[in-house]
Amino acid sequence: MYTGPMDNDASRICELAGQDVSYNFDLDFIAENRNAKALNEFLGQPRAMRALKLGMEIQRRNYNIYLSGDEGSGRHSAIRCIWQSMKTEIQAWDLAFAYNFSKPLSASIIFFPAGCAEAFAHSLDQASRKESLAAVLKALESLESPSLEAHAFLTNLKGYVSRLIEQGRSSLTEAERDIFKLNIVIDATYENQRPLVFEDHPSPSSLFGQVAEGPGMLHMRLRPGSVLDAEGGFLVINAEQLLSVHGLWDDFKSFLLSGTFLVRQADRITVRIQGLRSVPKIILVGNDETYDKLCDGDGQFLRLFQISAEFDFSMPASPENIKGMIAFIESEARASGMLEVSNEAIAMLLRQSSWYAEQQGELTTQLSYVSDLLGEADYWARTQSHKTIGKDDVDRALAERDFAGGITEARINQEIENGEMVISLSGCKTGVVNGLAIMDRGNISFGTPTVISATVAPGSEGIVNIEHEAGLSGEIHDKGLLILEGYLRRQYARNFPLSIYSGICFEQSYAEVDGDSASSAELFALLSAIGEIPVRQDIAVTGSVNQLGIIQPVGGINEKISGFFRICQITGLTGKQGVIIPKQNIRSLVLGNEVVDAIKAGKFHIYPIGTIDEGMEILSSRSCGKRNQKGLFPQDSFNRAIEDKLRKLYEYSKPSS
Repeated sequence: MYTGPMDNDASRICELAGQDVSYNFDLDFIAENRNAKALNEFLGQPRAMRALKLGMEIQRRNYNIYLSGDEGSGRHSAIRCIWQSMKTEIQAWDLAFAYNFSKPLSASIIFFPAGCAEAFAHSLDQASRKESLAAVLKALESLESPSLEAHAFLTNLKGYVSRLIEQGRSSLTEAERDIFKLNIVIDATYENQRPLVFEDHPSPSSLFGQVAEGPGMLHMRLRPGSVLDAEGGFLVINAEQLLSVHGLWDDFKSFLLSGTFLVRQADRITVRIQGLRSVPKIILVGNDETYDKLCDGDGQFLRLFQISAEFDFSMPASPENIKGMIAFIESEARASGMLEVSNEAIAMLLRQSSWYAEQQGELTTQLSYVSDLLGEADYWARTQSHKTIGKDDVDRALAERDFAGGITEARINQEIENGEMVISLSGCKTGVVNGLAIMDRGNISFGTPTVISATVAPGSEGIVNIEHEAGLSGEIHDKGLLILEGYLRRQYARNFPLSIYSGICFEQSYAEVDGDSASSAELFALLSAIGEIPVRQDIAVTGSVNQLGIIQPVGGINEKISGFFRICQITGLTGKQGVIIPKQNIRSLVLGNEVVDAIKAGKFHIYPIGTIDEGMEILSSRSCGKRNQKGLFPQDSFNRAIEDKLRKLYEYSKPSS
């Protein structure tokens, strides 16, 4: 319980005890489930895997797939896994470019049963080298066509030779022999499964092919792209890269609609390719934002991509998923030749997985994060000549990560310590609250306190967002400031107009501010300024708020708490410092051992709240008070002080008679 000069109504405010913030995994459960067989289904992704499997197996046009999720969540591996499970035997085809008799500046596509193209091409070449055109024609007449396309080409070729004979020609020139040649671009002799092609850097040439420079007929200079390599199979494309190339999405969409595409070259040669037996099934791999952009901005997208498979960023820490994560950790260690992983190290990795997912009872599905951390722990274990990877090695890996990427945080903390950044961590001030912000730099993010101040005067301008006026406020932050006015009207200005001129500022902040996670801190500073109520500086605040005064959860809660704790350590723990957080974020707490130990020792405090009133009681050490039957707050409550001051501001703002 928080103890201070409050009445009994205020004593309902609770703080978290040590057991409330302790979060660990059971070592006995881990020991019992070592050496278990890995799950067949991809860990934590049952919905995505079911949708992906449906999309890859269903044989209908336009059932292309958009696969969304975070980097490192195993999307490509999932595609390979399902592809390998598709044991259905298929008719594989060789593919060759041939001379197009009706359109010499284009090329024909000829399909052959797997392994037949080379023999047919050799027979054509041998026929073209006969001593006379009559002998050439006789050799062509004796050839058998292994496919419909080959038959059509052979018929045209025989007609071409017959016309040369009618013209009185007796032999072919060397240049004309190129008409007999085939450009074999796919040899499927040993293939019995649909091709799977990954295109991570799509471009017009990598997708559709190109025309090589040099001598020779056009069809012999064509080089295929991944569209032809994946013919009859699956083509996996990075969605963001595809959209980043000007005009490529429109060309690619045209190919999906018509089955034809253009091979363009710098010398303005344009070759139209058509006649594919089967357009490859496309799997676009991208993020959620790109999917939404395509859905909203392209009316044909959902018609072409009827399957959406979404990789989740976290999964429940159920016994089955914990077993699966244990199996994954062990298999990663074996596959990479790492040291054996101790039960304590696995427990720490599982705990860190929950930290990454920002939720107790959840595990991250970004398995690459767990794998990388395991590899770093293995490195530090070997440097210390350990025989196994232990908990201390995982702790060392995390500490080294923090140290390597912590230069920005160290500089900010140093500025606070030496007074360059003005912030108070003790005492009380009016109109000033310590908020908590997240700073990102590459893969590193950390929490840091930020001073939020508010000033109040009579007027009708309302709440002025100084960050917005300076061009440093994002749209979500702007919305948060408008919500504050709604709260003031609902809570206080019931019988009189809200007449206020207030400025709210993030002090010594020179970067753009966005998001609404500081809106409760801004409101606390504003209420303190209006009511001239001093508020504690040894407690930092995070949480968003709605117009009803209800506190809402925010992200990055562990980084925010840890960041404030570190600066309190540097400046000196007083035993009274702590943070106010939304009560919904209790389940998000996966804190480091130092913070947990300090809470257990009573040196640091976490206060979960559900309303603005609860937060103001902690910060002001005064009761909020409830309206009586006459609609009035108690005389000594902070709500009464704020309402009285707002009424005075209205009186001051009236035009003089």
